[in-house]
Amino acid sequence: MASEKQGEYDFIVVSNRLPVDRQTSPDGTEYWQASPGGLVTALEPMMQASGGAWVGWPGRPDLEFDPFDHEGMHLVPVSLTAVEVERYYEGFCNDTIWPLYHDVIAPPSYHRVWWDAYVRVNRRFADAAARLAAKDATVWVHDYQLQLVPMMLRESRPDLTIGFFNHIPFPPYGIFSQLPWRRPIIEGLLGADVIGFQRVGDAANFSLAVRRLLGHSVRRAGAIDIEQDGKPFRRVISRAFPISIDSRAFEEVAKRPDVQARARQIREDLGNPKKILLGVDRLDYTKGIQHRLKALGELFAAGELDPEEVSFVQVASPSRERVETYRQLRDEIELTVGRINGDFGSIRHQPVSYLHHGYPRDEMVALYLAADVMLVTALRDGMNLVAKEYPAVRFDEDGVLVLSEFTGSADELRTALRVNPHDIDGLKAAILEATRMPQADRRRRMRAMRRRVLENDVARWSSSFLDVLREARGNSAARDESPVDPVVEQSGS
Repeated sequence: MASEKQGEYDFIVVSNRLPVDRQTSPDGTEYWQASPGGLVTALEPMMQASGGAWVGWPGRPDLEFDPFDHEGMHLVPVSLTAVEVERYYEGFCNDTIWPLYHDVIAPPSYHRVWWDAYVRVNRRFADAAARLAAKDATVWVHDYQLQLVPMMLRESRPDLTIGFFNHIPFPPYGIFSQLPWRRPIIEGLLGADVIGFQRVGDAANFSLAVRRLLGHSVRRAGAIDIEQDGKPFRRVISRAFPISIDSRAFEEVAKRPDVQARARQIREDLGNPKKILLGVDRLDYTKGIQHRLKALGELFAAGELDPEEVSFVQVASPSRERVETYRQLRDEIELTVGRINGDFGSIRHQPVSYLHHGYPRDEMVALYLAADVMLVTALRDGMNLVAKEYPAVRFDEDGVLVLSEFTGSADELRTALRVNPHDIDGLKAAILEATRMPQADRRRRMRAMRRRVLENDVARWSSSFLDVLREARGNSAARDESPVDPVVEQSGS
């Protein structure tokens, strides 16, 4: 492979995946296509303006590419072998960290060989970023797959300003402490100057873990003072920065005549029911899909909802299908859907439409427009952006959002019908309220949610994080220049 130019990029993003997917055209030609998602939307303009670089895995094992440019971004692939994908990604990331950080809804697995792979792969990502970074560059590391990268970068390149954002929840200490490698994970994260979380509670959980495991002082506004040899060494900021979506872009798609026509067609294809309920999730045990199906089944059985007048559409995009827990989950959900349709369906109408594949954005927006009620019943979720996409799309100020209180979105969308998805009776009551809510009440609630989502979009999220990161850089520089500040004398910058 050609050697990568070193040390010329002032802004670098490091994430598990590159912001592009490898696609194959009908004639067999392979090409790169931009990935959908808020992170790419938020950072692409900044990357293009700054000439930044993005470090990530191409998404397939044993796929090696030279660094390349795509739509104004310099992309640097990090290759993973099939064994590393199995142990680092499917193993430690998704069968250890993911269930642990989501309140052990499923039992985590702890294997030393997975941890060893996690360390090796994190080192590879850190080394790639360190080679790319210019002097005093800013590096923004993302998510639970790369929790060791900040300290690895700090040790090899103390001149860098390092940010880390955790897109999933951070668990309470009683749960986190079960992790055999809890201390190196905390130490890895503390290599960053600023550590961002989705919710205030996540940041508080992290701060408690820092105090319990390392004994560092945690001050107001999430300032963590790290000491070395009994003296202040440097300061880390740990704070909530709730992520959002490109809300204006979703609204613009919703206002297109073809998308509105598609929404009407969806209603017709479903038989023009009185109410359409919608769930949109990755197929994951954290999303509470079984809970909403159970609630609906009981509402049909009790005659409180008429299965001939209601359609529930569940989009469940495939996820981690090589992991046994996910294969079992798919089987359970499909069995439940079949049972509900068998008990309450007829030749002309099936009350549940289960769609196990993903859709492009235009189709998802049409589904949002067609749905009278959006069900977001996650058992634990860092944010859940579907809950923000639904009000962003509803420029008609109609529709009802039923929202789990265990999502980050519930902190902001306070006029949604908030539910505890474990409380099936409470969930049933919320669904009934949503289907019977008067239009004036629907509009009042939706207007408030739309105002929040449109004001706090993904651009505001990224700029707020990077503003704090720049402030951290400035404070570090000021300490370096001040001979009387005791923090300066021990600065790691």
